[in-house]
Amino acid sequence: MSDSPPPSRAALAAGFATIYLVWGSTYLGIRIAVESLPPFLMASGRFLVAGGLLLGWLRLRGGPWPTAEQWRVNGVIGLFLLLGGNGGVTWAEQFVPSGVTALIIGIGPLFVVLTEWAWPGGKRPPALTFVALALGFAGVTWLAAPWEGAAGNTPHPGGVAAILLACASWGVGSIYSRHARHGAGPVAAAALQMLGGGLGLGILALFHGDLRGFNPSTVPAKAWGAVAYLIVAGSIIGYSTFAWLMRHSKPARVATYAYVNPLVAVVLGWAILGEPLTSRLLVAALFVVGSVVLITVARTRTAAGSGG
Repeated sequence: MSDSPPPSRAALAAGFATIYLVWGSTYLGIRIAVESLPPFLMASGRFLVAGGLLLGWLRLRGGPWPTAEQWRVNGVIGLFLLLGGNGGVTWAEQFVPSGVTALIIGIGPLFVVLTEWAWPGGKRPPALTFVALALGFAGVTWLAAPWEGAAGNTPHPGGVAAILLACASWGVGSIYSRHARHGAGPVAAAALQMLGGGLGLGILALFHGDLRGFNPSTVPAKAWGAVAYLIVAGSIIGYSTFAWLMRHSKPARVATYAYVNPLVAVVLGWAILGEPLTSRLLVAALFVVGSVVLITVARTRTAAGSGG
């Protein structure tokens, strides 16, 4: 039995277009924001505001106040996903172009699969997953091109390392969230995760010195506009749409955002910020996108094979 009729094809198409375009554009928004705003302070404010607005909206609709266990579990998830994951990406985008960042993030699903394998009771991934893993890391290696040395236009090595660590943190948080039991709905969980992650980012901002000498009056309007876009479009609309699609579409189909977002980010970075669109970037994009396509196919086959 179903409480409501299934969504129309038009509604599903609009949902996919939203996560493809909106989440693909958040890398551009972060890049613009961190040109003028301290990275961890900006990320903290983004998630605290978005999480507070979501939680307030749920309360106005009559939703219950979260339990202590829901705060605890989702706070831990938020630390992995948003402090470790988004925080690392935000810091890295001070040095790494938005399109390159999105391409490296594109191999994130591989970290999720490896974390799931390492989790207690995890199953060994199919052989196709290891092919995807090799292809994805080949793309990142080609993108970084360490053999080019200082003479080449290579990404900041510290930034690349931070993005890869962010992928690992996102993988741990994703798998932990699948196994955690807290009873909160998807929107409530998202709000609590944003508040937990935002608080962690705020503490990190203090230790990082983000408030030292910071003067909001000197921040240009485009940076504040980027933050507002990240709060409304990236956090509230994007995540809510993702949660809705996960309920009404196949997970493997929803996961296609992982290889569309990098392409969107590369095009936007080139068109708006003038980020270079080199042959090395295009080759790396083929490797990374191909790896995520393979991992999606492997997941689909595994799910089909385990069905009764």
